[in-house]
Amino acid sequence: MTTHETSAAPLGLRERKKRKTRERIRHEAYRLFAAHGYEATTVDQIADAAEVSPSTFFRYFPSKEDVVLQDEYDPALAEALRARPADEPFVDAVIATLKGPVGAMLQRDREELLLRTRISFTDPAMRARHVAEQQRSENEIAAVLAERTGRDPADLEIKCAAAAVIAVFTTLVRHWVEGDGREDLAELYERHLPLLSSGLGF
Repeated sequence: MTTHETSAAPLGLRERKKRKTRERIRHEAYRLFAAHGYEATTVDQIADAAEVSPSTFFRYFPSKEDVVLQDEYDPALAEALRARPADEPFVDAVIATLKGPVGAMLQRDREELLLRTRISFTDPAMRARHVAEQQRSENEIAAVLAERTGRDPADLEIKCAAAAVIAVFTTLVRHWVEGDGREDLAELYERHLPLLSSGLGF
């Protein structure tokens, strides 16, 4: 999950067109990645398949890597968490959002999510970028947790809690991908995230 897109406010016509273009570029990129492999697919091929110019591609994605790394999940998760009751335990709030709107997004994007996660875990250059994107995700979670608790997002306990949540996310997604997506990702979250609030217990 990364922090590049959000849908918090209604979009105007121009923004809707831009979103459709972005989605078309991403969809064609994933189709080509699945057919020919990530390394063998060029930006020119993606642009041609999406019926845009290479310069238009770069207006939406700074590099081919960003087609894989950019997504709307982190902002959607943060928005959904901010809508949960303030006194709800944080892990319960996370699980509720993953069973609700964010879970629906993950299910909708299942095949593309499988592909992009495989690429991010196996491509050497992508793995390096993935570390930075994981830090972005931790910062997003820390900001929400700080808001809910009235604490500073730089508080070490807040940062550790956010890092723990993202670590579990990463481990569960890796497990899900290794099993070819046969398990329900939202159910994996529901089953294993409570390990954090129970204090491990072993």
